[in-house]
Amino acid sequence: MRMHELKPPSGSARERIRIGRGHGSGKVKTGGKGTKGQNARAGGGVPPYFEGGQLPLIRKLPYRRGFRNPFRVEYRELNVRDLADFPAGSTVGPEEFETAGVLRGKSGPVKVLGQGDFNVKLTVRAHKFSAGARQKIEAAGGSVELIDGQAEKPSEATAGGSVELIGGQAESPSETAEATAPAVE
Repeated sequence: MRMHELKPPSGSARERIRIGRGHGSGKVKTGGKGTKGQNARAGGGVPPYFEGGQLPLIRKLPYRRGFRNPFRVEYRELNVRDLADFPAGSTVGPEEFETAGVLRGKSGPVKVLGQGDFNVKLTVRAHKFSAGARQKIEAAGGSVELIDGQAEKPSEATAGGSVELIGGQAESPSETAEATAPAVE
């Protein structure tokens, strides 16, 4: 068998209808478009959403204001009351929260909120803490650790003159300038 002998299976590829190629075809004068009117013209017809002139559905619905930020960070949340069941003196983080089943949401960074009573000394690791949660954890004798070295607010990280990188390395602007400046002899 050669390339020019290949054919699609019978019935799988219908032959296209060639219009305007002889009276025997039945598709000559108007080319299957009927007579006159909007649909007979080149580029004619109406879009699929056109409802014949009646008030379109999209105009009947209430106007939605605002927008949704595509860069918004969706945190998985848990409250300090959920931490009370962990043994005192231990270090807990997202992995421990996951196994204990106290996290809400399927994936994403973890934020600890301050709802409920808390009096267990723990070292809590998370991506973000509310002010109330931080206060309650530290009041109980525990400590908070931010994961990945990310600052809670970008303004706090840059205000001190150092930029906190995702990998946990800190560089001050002067160190960066020294590294990029040419050597003076």
